[in-house]
Amino acid sequence: MTEFELPGSGREAAREAASQAADVAEELSNTRTLDVLARFGFGVTGLLHILVGAIALAIAFGGRGEADPAGAVELLADSALGPVLMWAGFIGCAGLSLWQASEATLRVRRRRRRERAEKAVSSGGLSIGYGSLALTFAGFALGRRSDSGESTRDITASLLAAPFGLPLLIGIGGLVIGIGAYFIVKALRRGFKEELHFGDSKRGKLLTVLGIVGHIAKGVAVGLVGLLIVIASIKHDPAESTGLDGSLKALQDHPYGTYVLTAVAAGLICYGIFAMIRARYGRM
Repeated sequence: MTEFELPGSGREAAREAASQAADVAEELSNTRTLDVLARFGFGVTGLLHILVGAIALAIAFGGRGEADPAGAVELLADSALGPVLMWAGFIGCAGLSLWQASEATLRVRRRRRRERAEKAVSSGGLSIGYGSLALTFAGFALGRRSDSGESTRDITASLLAAPFGLPLLIGIGGLVIGIGAYFIVKALRRGFKEELHFGDSKRGKLLTVLGIVGHIAKGVAVGLVGLLIVIASIKHDPAESTGLDGSLKALQDHPYGTYVLTAVAAGLICYGIFAMIRARYGRM
């Protein structure tokens, strides 16, 4: 045994200490405060989806605007209560990001390995997404407004110029497409029913319709973003990677694109309504 190796009892003690530390962290993650913040975060994201859907709907009928989360946040920032809404949005999204992180790690420790892996991917990805939204709110609160499409193009250009950047970027695009597919599969399998107390009443049927339509629309929107990232990678052209706003507007360049954009916009509004209902009545 070298001086760096622990005897059997030492290793067991270390494992026991690590397990106890994880138990304490899990208890902290189950606090009512974090659940309340997560519920508030669901409400914030629901409002953003409704606004993005409304902007996309306006674009479909000849209007203007930025149909992405940054565009929705900008609308809130320009209102009379802008600074208050920005910090409130930051707190809600940051809390939701932490809650999803605990869902991906601490709260699934005692589940089967396959369930842990699935939760790590789904909730882990959502945690990153909500954390990014929190930073967007913070940036607007501090007066640093950004164009998400331009930011996406800049990141794409930086990765394409870096060693191994091309396969990494294709991998990121594939991951984003996978997240979009996850939302569509979740809709088709009615997986969202685990998040709300559904019943056979008219209200339960309405929630089911909102969940299906909303999750499919969100999946399509996210998948389009990932597809444009992959196309930009293959063509080695950062201008092809335009983010959510660019991907939705690009639909109008195709036959029946306006109808598809209208359907996706309506679906995003449905998802936003579903998220706001989940914020109040969902399981945590």
